Amino acid sequence: MDNDTTWHKVVDLDEVPEGRVTTITVGRRSLAITHFDGQYGALDNHCPHQGGPLGEGSIEKGLLRCPWHGYDYDPLTGSPPPPFDDAPACFDTEVRSDGVYVALPGDEPHARTVSDVLVETMIAWGVTHVFGMVGHSNLGFADAMRKAESRGELTYIGIRHEGAGAFAASAYGKLTGGLAACFGIAGPGSTNLLTGLYDAKVDRAPVLAISGQVPSKVRGRGAFQDVDLKGAFAEVTRYSETVQSGSNHAELMTLACKTAVVESNVAHLVLPDEVQEQLAPDARAGVPDGRSGDRRIAAPQSEVDRAVAKIAAAERPMVVVGAGSRFDMDDVSAFAERIGAPVATTFKGKGLISDHHPLGCGVLGRSGTPIASWFMNECDLMIVFGASFSNHTGISDYKPIIQVDFDPMALGRFHPVEVPLLGHVGVTARQLADAVPADFEAHDYIGEVAERWSLWRTEKQNRRADDRGQGVGSAAIFDALTRAADPDAVIAVDVGNNTYSFGRYFEVDRQSVLMSGYLGSIGFGFPAAMGAWAAVGGERQVIAVAGDGGFGQYAMDFTTAVKYGMDLTVVLLANGELGKISKEQRWAELDVWQTSLHNPSFAGFAELCGGKGIEVARVSDLDSALQEALAHTGPALVEVLADAQLV
Repeated sequence: MDNDTTWHKVVDLDEVPEGRVTTITVGRRSLAITHFDGQYGALDNHCPHQGGPLGEGSIEKGLLRCPWHGYDYDPLTGSPPPPFDDAPACFDTEVRSDGVYVALPGDEPHARTVSDVLVETMIAWGVTHVFGMVGHSNLGFADAMRKAESRGELTYIGIRHEGAGAFAASAYGKLTGGLAACFGIAGPGSTNLLTGLYDAKVDRAPVLAISGQVPSKVRGRGAFQDVDLKGAFAEVTRYSETVQSGSNHAELMTLACKTAVVESNVAHLVLPDEVQEQLAPDARAGVPDGRSGDRRIAAPQSEVDRAVAKIAAAERPMVVVGAGSRFDMDDVSAFAERIGAPVATTFKGKGLISDHHPLGCGVLGRSGTPIASWFMNECDLMIVFGASFSNHTGISDYKPIIQVDFDPMALGRFHPVEVPLLGHVGVTARQLADAVPADFEAHDYIGEVAERWSLWRTEKQNRRADDRGQGVGSAAIFDALTRAADPDAVIAVDVGNNTYSFGRYFEVDRQSVLMSGYLGSIGFGFPAAMGAWAAVGGERQVIAVAGDGGFGQYAMDFTTAVKYGMDLTVVLLANGELGKISKEQRWAELDVWQTSLHNPSFAGFAELCGGKGIEVARVSDLDSALQEALAHTGPALVEVLADAQLV
């Protein structure tokens, strides 16, 4: 016997009845243990033909029959009946007083594979978190991630639905500007990723998507879960390629990661099953060094001077910031303070300037404050940084506009602007501030901003007192959340009346707000909070705001939050209907139809999942419930029984 062979106890003496077979796992090796004619056999559990699990077969007329295709083998030796000679590996067995033992060779040393090269490359490009689901067509890549996680180089979060994984990766990118990945099997596992990836695409969040694929030899032949993934992902991705046997594997992963990061977009790789485990002992991982330059580009000085001339001539300038300013607000705020202009944000930009800043005016548009809209109506010039000009934002196209954006296609996207400034938001804001003449006297709108806030807060106070006896009103809910949330919390919001009310009533300090902006996908809020939790690593409070319709889409991933000990809180406005749609039906003078929801106790559901659940039916209980949930270590859910009309 080889010195590397070790005896392992596999079953007790009475564990496998005469004439039966069972599956036993020893380390990474799967065995079919047979008991026949008073003896024991130990065979490799994989049928030599198509890998069928022999341990799930049956012994019929003295032969072990494969459950997949009916091939027969001697149950003790593995030999097939003549004239066949293909047999599964057979291992020595020994019956001892305490059970049946099998002699197994030691594990082969790990041989580097294509998947190892791909994983090492994406880690070099900054991927630290992957959200996904392991399955039969992505096992090779999954095992490479397992090894990377054991080395402390990667964190894998196994989700219950791939759509939640894609939303989590999108939120990670929105919050950090860095790259996270989502992962699925061939066919439905990958197509489930598409909604979250569309969210990332339209909101310009970098995401890497990895798809397993059926073996190349059956691709295109109607095989099980055979889907043209490159075609399916063509519209949602900026880069999508299939990794072939002879590909430069590290280069394909490098191009995918580079595209996602540099273009703030979605990149995708398709990995055929057999390619994932091909040996690549000498291949080097790709690295980002020397692959991209500094993208903080200044605007042309002549255009900056033209913009400053218009700013100097304006009597009531106003600054509007969108989500494209998320990482450059120090420079934008300094510019606004230099010229004394009030600052409003788009809804996606909520939180980029504090509502307590002397020039902060809150959100502009359908989800906004009357403060922001009043100043827009009164202004004679708008300086807009990193905004998309969505119809929901409501930036007036009849006002003179100076627009700053790094994307030339974003400038004047829907209508001409007075001065389109192509440049990095932060760099261009500094250029504008530096170019303002030294003798320029800043406008003084601080008192006017404060007056407008006073009027709005009085109105909010009146709305907080509204009570029809049919649930808690949104003004009261978000007044309480304003008091309870940490000043630097990350808040992921869903879609629906809950989100509009959050934009209108919640007063931000330094919080980061995440949402499904252009796509407006219901269900975003809770998975996004999971992505935010992964990004901040417990250093910041994480809150999800959702309605019962949105939370219900990915509710089972609350068990994922429990499994990984995610310290996050869901504030769930439960009103038993898709309230935003009911409102739109009424607005269109239609009957309210098919918007009602049949809900469980979501607080009870959270408890059943292993988290904390609290139900709130009265305004007086809001503060204590939120404080208790936010203080809880691990996932918590506050179910507020809300009035669908008090939004």
